[in-house]
Amino acid sequence: EKTKKLSAELANGRLAMMAIIGMFFQDGLTGSAWGDWANYTASPLRAFENELGVQAPVGFWDPVGFTSDGDVATFKRRRSVELKHGRISMMATMGYITPEITGKLPGFLSPSAGLKFADIPNGLAAVSKVPVAGWAQIAAYFGFVEFSGGFDDYKSGTPGDYGFKVLTSSDPEEKTKKLSAELANGRLAMMAIIGMFFQDGLTGSAWGDWANYTASPLRAFENELGAQAPLGFWDPLGLSSNGDLYSFKRRRSVELKHGRICMLATMGYITPEVAGKFPGYLSPSNKLLFSDIPNGLAAISKVPLAGWIQIFGYCAYCEISAGYDADITKRTPGDMGWNPPIFSGNDPETKTRRLNAELANGRLAMMAIIGMFFQD
Repeated sequence: EKTKKLSAELANGRLAMMAIIGMFFQDGLTGSAWGDWANYTASPLRAFENELGVQAPVGFWDPVGFTSDGDVATFKRRRSVELKHGRISMMATMGYITPEITGKLPGFLSPSAGLKFADIPNGLAAVSKVPVAGWAQIAAYFGFVEFSGGFDDYKSGTPGDYGFKVLTSSDPEEKTKKLSAELANGRLAMMAIIGMFFQDGLTGSAWGDWANYTASPLRAFENELGAQAPLGFWDPLGLSSNGDLYSFKRRRSVELKHGRICMLATMGYITPEVAGKFPGYLSPSNKLLFSDIPNGLAAISKVPLAGWIQIFGYCAYCEISAGYDADITKRTPGDMGWNPPIFSGNDPETKTRRLNAELANGRLAMMAIIGMFFQD
């Protein structure tokens, strides 16, 4: 009962230390330890928390802190840029989709060049087909929009207001709803068009089959052993992104060796606890019984020097007798020159399943033994 009360005192003290700091902070900013945050009028974010674009579910979202200085002019400039990029991206996204659904315009894009609309491919491939005069017209139209609408709209009026109204209404609430929708759709379109560019550049179409991306360096390894559900071929650090087959095989060999050692080590932790230890002496010369060796990391200090020499000698024997890196250069990674019965057989499907299981179990054992070391 006394221990319970002392533990409760510690726990309550820790909670109170957190609570009092929070109260100091809230009191200093709002005037009360449980004051309304609306009273914190000195916050530089107050200038922007009710602006267009502050929408559910994230509300006012500025994780990088661009608006933390409260500079209204800078905020308006960024809002103007966001609107322009969003509008262009919405048009570009529709420019990808529309020709696929409704077809292309009839007639000539450039009569002088004999270039028909039908001759222009969809997506990034169109860039090389548009004549110089066409690019000049596009750039000229951009300039017209900028200069006729007033280049610094964000200084003289509302960001994104170019003097003509499309999204408007006599009802202020409806107008705000439409302008908020424009911002949200523009943000989505910016993400969408970048995704389309990326997929188009790699597969040849904005919604192309990734199987068409035959130049991917990952193709060399996506069907290798170890590419298993649910992650498939998983290489978040891009170690195999250069497509170097030798490096992949070397890493696979190392992975298998580590996995095998860790499976043995994991069983080495578990077996003595379940089945007990060998009878007799580990080292007769040192009068050291197997039962004298503690389980886990504590055993390191008990194994005599001759024992460590034997362990390292056996590791060296395995490496040298198998040809050191012959499994990488001449055989299959992990093939040390002998096949345990469990991995042998004439059925390729069964053999592949067993080798995949070895990899998966080895990966699990690497995590397990680290957890055991840590807990031990």
